[in-house]
Amino acid sequence: MDPRTLEHHAALDARLVAAVRGIRLLEAVSWPARLQEEFLGAWRIGRIHLPRPEYPRGDYAEVRRELEAVHDGADPDEPIGRYLRQTAESWRITTRLLDAVGSHRVTAYSTRLFGRPMEMLPGNGPTNLDAAQHFVGLADEMDQELREIEPDYVLPAETVQAELQAAVDAFFTDHKVRVELDDTLIAKAAASSQRIRLRTATGFSEYDRNQLLVHEAFVHTLTGLNGREQPHLKSLGRGSPRTTATQEGLATFAELISGSMDIERMKRISLRIAAIDKAIHGADFVEVFRFFIEAGQSPTDSFTSSQRVFRGVPLGGGAAFTKDTVYLHGLLAVHTFFRWCLRHHQLGRARQLFAGKMALEDVFALEGAFDAGAIAAPRYIPPWMQRANGLAGMLAFSLFANKIRLDRVDADDLVLGL
Repeated sequence: MDPRTLEHHAALDARLVAAVRGIRLLEAVSWPARLQEEFLGAWRIGRIHLPRPEYPRGDYAEVRRELEAVHDGADPDEPIGRYLRQTAESWRITTRLLDAVGSHRVTAYSTRLFGRPMEMLPGNGPTNLDAAQHFVGLADEMDQELREIEPDYVLPAETVQAELQAAVDAFFTDHKVRVELDDTLIAKAAASSQRIRLRTATGFSEYDRNQLLVHEAFVHTLTGLNGREQPHLKSLGRGSPRTTATQEGLATFAELISGSMDIERMKRISLRIAAIDKAIHGADFVEVFRFFIEAGQSPTDSFTSSQRVFRGVPLGGGAAFTKDTVYLHGLLAVHTFFRWCLRHHQLGRARQLFAGKMALEDVFALEGAFDAGAIAAPRYIPPWMQRANGLAGMLAFSLFANKIRLDRVDADDLVLGL
């Protein structure tokens, strides 16, 4: 790669990172914890009402001008230039969403960033909604049986915090990552490259603890730290909304490959996609809350899930914040990517996905930058990825097992021996 071209785009990348430094999309549309207390308190005495979230307002005109300058200054004929143009455009759409917060227009911008339930999955497969309904139905069929054989106990947040802190200290040997309790957090957890926050006064299952470690620490925090160590493209440490599907898909794939994902987790993810579709088609916040209750979630979890659907949009129906659509879409895309890497003997390319917060397409588009050293190899690799033989074995089995049609298998076919 020509040094002057790299220097030019590295300077543009630095301008992009500076321009978006103050943008925190999820924080800007999240609700304070008091709204949950107020809503559930009123619901318990039969006085259910719509919450009234308020959102901070900002002026993003100057940010957009700088993003447009970065976009126009990047060379569309250079892979890094195209990466910068796509990233700048992703952030520009984000500023438009933030300008529209509280209105139905958020749905359109959210859809451009994260997709929507009726979009097709990779490989011209079923829709996100079809997949979600499949997993919900399967979980419901297995629910009673699994309840009888799975241990039922909870871990206090303080215990999970201590265990996660010990694990991240042992893993991130060159960086300090703090695991903190946060009583303002509605979600169970949130992660950045420097800290992982857990919701205070919350019970966690053993699956929750393991999911948090592989999902939050060994993907979100890990890719953030690796991105921050990049010599030229510091935006890889921040990511952008265009990388969300890959990041969440990779984190969810990590749960799956490490044995940390239970069927109830898959059901929760799928229910949110179904709820987004309901909201878009007119269901209000209370109707979506009741949908989660009827699906078997607790009142607290039902509020949390409903809040995720209505972040930044009117609560009266016909609008949704569609970010949670990316989980299944991203999971299946990432799973397909790893299978592709195995089939084409390119598991080394799969490791490059951890060099920073990237979209799947970036791994292919920036191949030359990796080869030239303009993008450094990842400093940290998740434990399950370090064990390449085990990953290859699972993927090889998955590739072959997909050829077996379960609808053509009888019980007699499963009897082994004479």
